[in-house]
Amino acid sequence: MSKLKTKFEAAAADSKKLPERPSNDVLLQLYALYKQGTDGDVEGKRPGFTDMVGRAKYDAWAAIKGTTGDDAMKRYIELVDSLKG
Repeated sequence: MSKLKTKFEAAAADSKKLPERPSNDVLLQLYALYKQGTDGDVEGKRPGFTDMVGRAKYDAWAAIKGTTGDDAMKRYIELVDSLKG
């Protein structure tokens, strides 16, 4: 396992133990970066307007389409580190 992947997985575990709950915007950023780092570009249809949470997640992930997996992992790690205080 690469050093980056190990740090990424540690950051994912740390994100569940943050001192306080991040804002919804930050949570969407975390979600999008995590998904981009693990699954790559978003695929499938955008959820309908009745699924507001699914739609927000889809939009956040689609906004970083084209970002490399390694870059998304690095940005995720940096964001979690900044939230740990």
